[in-house]
Amino acid sequence: MTTRRKLSASIEAAIESDNRAYDSSLFRRATKNSAADRRRPDREDIRRPYFHDGDRIMHSWAYARYIDKTQVFYLIKNDHITHRVLHVQLVSKIARMIGRGLLLNEDLIEAVALGHDIGHVPYGHDGEQYLSRACKEHGLGGFRHNVQSVRALDNIEDLNLTLQVLDGILAHNGEAHDLVIKPAYDKTWEAFYNEVEACEGTSSGHSGLLPMTLEGCVARVSDTISFIGRDIEDAITIGLVERGDIPEECAEALGDNNRDIVNNLVIDVIENSYGRDHIALSEGTAEALKRLREFNDKKIYNNPEIKSEAGKVERMFSMLFGTFLEALEKEDSGSRVYKNYLDTFANEKRRKYLDGTSNAGVVRDFIAGMTDDYFNDTFSEIYIPRKRRL
Repeated sequence: MTTRRKLSASIEAAIESDNRAYDSSLFRRATKNSAADRRRPDREDIRRPYFHDGDRIMHSWAYARYIDKTQVFYLIKNDHITHRVLHVQLVSKIARMIGRGLLLNEDLIEAVALGHDIGHVPYGHDGEQYLSRACKEHGLGGFRHNVQSVRALDNIEDLNLTLQVLDGILAHNGEAHDLVIKPAYDKTWEAFYNEVEACEGTSSGHSGLLPMTLEGCVARVSDTISFIGRDIEDAITIGLVERGDIPEECAEALGDNNRDIVNNLVIDVIENSYGRDHIALSEGTAEALKRLREFNDKKIYNNPEIKSEAGKVERMFSMLFGTFLEALEKEDSGSRVYKNYLDTFANEKRRKYLDGTSNAGVVRDFIAGMTDDYFNDTFSEIYIPRKRRL
C-alpha cells in the first residue's frame, strides 16, 4: 500500500500564510476559505477547500457523464453543437471572469459552476420534463435537476462538499431577467436541507431559492450568460434561425453574436455589482436579456422543428421507468438497474442509500444519471428484438 506523502511543517505554515493572504485580498463580502463548512470533518491538503471541492466534483462519476448529455439540441448529427460538458466549462470560465473582476473567491465559483448541472438528465430540459412526469406518476412528485445535482453529489457519491458549494448548486437556476440577486447570507446546514426538502418534488421552473454567497449569485447569472448567445449560434449552425432574426433592440443592446453578447453582459454585471452586497444587471441590459430569452424560447427551445421526436422520447422515459421499477420489486439482479447501478455501490454505502431511497427513487436516480447514448442503448437492449445466429 502506497503511503500518502505529507507536507513538511514549514511548507504547511507557508501555505496557511498564503491562504490567509488570499482571504484578505478578497472583497469584504466575498466568501473566505476560512469560512468553508463541511458536514463532517475531512482531511484537507495542499488545496484550498473550495478548490478541493472542485477537484472532487471533476473526479466524480457523475461529472464524467457530462460528456454525452444534451444541452439543447438532441438527435441532431453535428459535432459542433454544444453538449452539457462544454456548457459547464463555459459557465466556469465566464463566472470566474466576473468573480475576478469583483474580487470574489474564484475557487468557490468554479466548484459551483462545475457541479451545477450534474443532475441534468438525458435529452436535456425536455428529458427533465418527461422524467418529472414519470416521477409524479409513481408518487415522487416533480423532478428538479438542481435538487438532483445535490442528491448526486451529496447522497449518491457522498463527496462531503462544503455547504457553500452545495448551496450554490441548489440555488443556481434563476430567471434570465433577474435584475438583482442578493445572497441569503448566513445559511446553516439545517436551513440548506430544509430548502432541499421544500424544493424536492415540486414542479419545474424558478425555484425561488437564493444562494448564500455572492459567488453562488455569480454562478447563477453566468449560467444564463453562457447559454443565451451560444444557443443562438448553435441554432444558426443547424439552420433553425438566422442572425437577422435576433430582435433589433436586443442586437443593439447586447450584440448579435455570442462573443459580443457574453462580453457586454459580463461588463454590465461587473460595473453594476462592484463593491456591492449583490450581483446586478443594469435595468436596460436586464430588459434586453429578458427579451432575448423570450426570443430563444419561441424560436429555439420550443420550435416545432426540433420537437418532432418528442413523443417517442417521452414514451421511452415512461417505459424504462416502469421496467426498472418492476425489476426492483421482483429483485431481478440481472437488470441493468442492479448490474450498472446498485451493484457499483460498496456494501455499506448501498445499504445506507437504499435505507433512505424508495424503489421509485432508485429508478429516478438511475435514469437521471444516464448519458443520452446509454439511455438509447438501454432502451434498445430491453425493447428492440435482436437477430441471433443459429
